[in-house]
Amino acid sequence: MKLSNIKYMAVAAVASVTLTACEDFLDRPSEDTYNVDNFYKTDEQFLSSVNYLYNSPWYDFQRGFIKVGEVLSGNYYWGSSPYMNFSVNGSDEDLVNMSYSLWAVIGHANTVYETLKGNSSNSAAKSQAMGEALTWKAMAYFYLVRSFGDVPIVHSTIEQLQDGSYTSIAKARRSDVYDYIILTLEKAMTLLQRSTTPGRIDYYAAEGLLAKVYLTKAGVSGALSASDLNMAASYAKDVIDNSGRKLTENYGDIWKLTSNNDPESLIAWRWTVGSQWTSQNTLQSDLGIEGMDEFGDCWGGWNGLSVDLQEAFGVKLLEAGSADQWLSNPDTRLKATMMLPGFTYDYMWQDKGGFNYLDFIYDKTYNTAATGSLQSATGANCVKHMYGNTADHVAALGISPARMAYALATHILRLSDVYLIYAEAKLGPNRATSTDADVLDAYYAVHQRAIPTATYPTSVSWSDIWKERRLEFAMEGDRWYDFVRVSYYDPQFCVNELRNQKRNQFWGLDDVYKTYQSSGSWKIDLSKQGYDTSTSAPNVTVMLRKDSQVGNQGYFALPMAAEDVLFNGNLGSNVEGIHIDVRATYSY
Repeated sequence: MKLSNIKYMAVAAVASVTLTACEDFLDRPSEDTYNVDNFYKTDEQFLSSVNYLYNSPWYDFQRGFIKVGEVLSGNYYWGSSPYMNFSVNGSDEDLVNMSYSLWAVIGHANTVYETLKGNSSNSAAKSQAMGEALTWKAMAYFYLVRSFGDVPIVHSTIEQLQDGSYTSIAKARRSDVYDYIILTLEKAMTLLQRSTTPGRIDYYAAEGLLAKVYLTKAGVSGALSASDLNMAASYAKDVIDNSGRKLTENYGDIWKLTSNNDPESLIAWRWTVGSQWTSQNTLQSDLGIEGMDEFGDCWGGWNGLSVDLQEAFGVKLLEAGSADQWLSNPDTRLKATMMLPGFTYDYMWQDKGGFNYLDFIYDKTYNTAATGSLQSATGANCVKHMYGNTADHVAALGISPARMAYALATHILRLSDVYLIYAEAKLGPNRATSTDADVLDAYYAVHQRAIPTATYPTSVSWSDIWKERRLEFAMEGDRWYDFVRVSYYDPQFCVNELRNQKRNQFWGLDDVYKTYQSSGSWKIDLSKQGYDTSTSAPNVTVMLRKDSQVGNQGYFALPMAAEDVLFNGNLGSNVEGIHIDVRATYSY
């Protein structure tokens, strides 16, 4: 639902009270006789009004979530995708759908919030639902401003429908959009409960997001703001100290169906399998290997985790003398992120004794759909966002998946992020290496969970945190947005790192994998195996947009969706936003 379709958002949101869902707190009445006037009477009905914001409006963002977050950033290889070489333009289907989805979330969240606000009840459940709607609105704007730079502020969908301003709305400056997100989250926090049903957004979830917003906003003026960093640290520290949440002991457990409501997950898309198309997760289809499930809907095997990300984990397939280089890798995030030779997963394909990566590819007695040849261009396939097969889904959730439809949650803000936000913010605007015990504790909590044998650090640098973020959140749609926020104040650092990545493919690995699968011997012959050095580094600078308010310094931004620009010329990528005094202009 693109900005040009804003006039349909309110009607769609009001109609949404009749949608159905089928898991945990997402359960809602299936009666189709409810309307706005008579539906909102009980706590259950208030909460059900916002449930669909946890899935359906986000559906068309899923592919952009990976292509922008992981392919652009150099974490994931996706064939000839324009996100590989920075040639994406405003007519790209995934970018258009991404814009569609984010504006849909905002339109629906606005209407849900305004509808509930107009109800006379003083129910705490009503306030909770309003706070959830505002948090989702803030999250959508957070993705929008980091993706496209200056964007319009649609404070009230209903008001813009009434006055017709949606046809000529101007973009707001990035800094003002961040102020608007902060205003929205501050209001949400006054409405949200400190704790609620597992899986629902609560006060601390919104506060964790607010900390991340402040960390990102800190550089928008072209230099890091000490006051914004202090705010990020303060909010992050409150979540760490007072939310009662703890890091999940085993990193790999976070990504299992049985961990859909993992307490480390502060905000997640809570997908369902039901009659309402768009309420479901389809990421396994895009990222899974052919034959992963029984529906013939997996086509991601030809892509893979990038060579550059592999090397960040310490894996160098062409230089390894044996598979021990990754089988004995102390970082537990490696196996939980990418499939490599010898890796097995006991929580997937449980009816077959567990999922064995190489047997799946080569052994037809184990996998009747085995292709007999390696598909991945990089030798590594995705683990996160994989649920397995029907038996796994039924065993964990009691319901069957369907074609391109499963209920594995997508975690988009975790407690470990809050720890690293705190550590980075505490380094201050000079990004100085720190020996502060609070910084060391926060960094070590995340690092030691991943590497149990890690020793307590004597100091932590910005580079340490930068790398830790990459390994901790790989394939979680976040890495490009780390580059975006750093590009605000240090664009050349980002350009240099992206240019120097190993973003291309290997060749000749199939024979190596076959030999290892049959004999356990890892044999590399550099006359038969290699890495593509003929494809040049992408022209990263084409993604830099100049900001006249910051000395024409460039920052990363995607082009606006062409259809939206056609609808409203004020939205053109080269049109800068206007200044808006957010607190004087808007209120909730």
